Amino acid sequence: MSDDGLYVPLSDGDLRLEILREEHREGLRAACSQDAEIWDIYPFTYWGEAFDPQFDTMISGSKVRRPYAVFDGDTLVGMTAWIEHGAPGWSVEIGNSYIVPAVRGTGFNRRLKYLMLNHAFTCGLERVAFKVDALNLRSQAAVRKIGGVEEGLMRHERRTWTGRVRNTILFSILRDDWTGTSA
Repeated sequence: MSDDGLYVPLSDGDLRLEILREEHREGLRAACSQDAEIWDIYPFTYWGEAFDPQFDTMISGSKVRRPYAVFDGDTLVGMTAWIEHGAPGWSVEIGNSYIVPAVRGTGFNRRLKYLMLNHAFTCGLERVAFKVDALNLRSQAAVRKIGGVEEGLMRHERRTWTGRVRNTILFSILRDDWTGTSA
């Protein structure tokens, strides 16, 4: 099995996911600088001087993390990615997601995740995973709202950029469980 057809540009009306490229650097830098506090609960920071090395890693061409620039109309409002998780062509993770405060709570993130989930299952994948920091209650609620099933707690799953040892909650949505066709 393969998931080669997974990483393509996606769109739904004014919502667009473009494969992340160098030309998105300054727009994403501006988006990521809109919320200094949020980076404390992320495994990596995209704040200040850390932005360029993180961005360089994202556009390096690794198949482990395949990132998108997320647009609302013509405005770059964040990022998300397909992340290798399990067998290629069978399971993938949606992660490395960030959207600017202005679109949080508007249904935009739900539309974004529906677009990605519909595409993943159309491509033949059987499972989509989400790994959420145990401290990130907002993201946990968002994953549950779209049908994510909590599979368990991965204790001390990683050390974050702040040095904090992170506990991570693993969620998944299976093809057989997915009924969403629109947000």
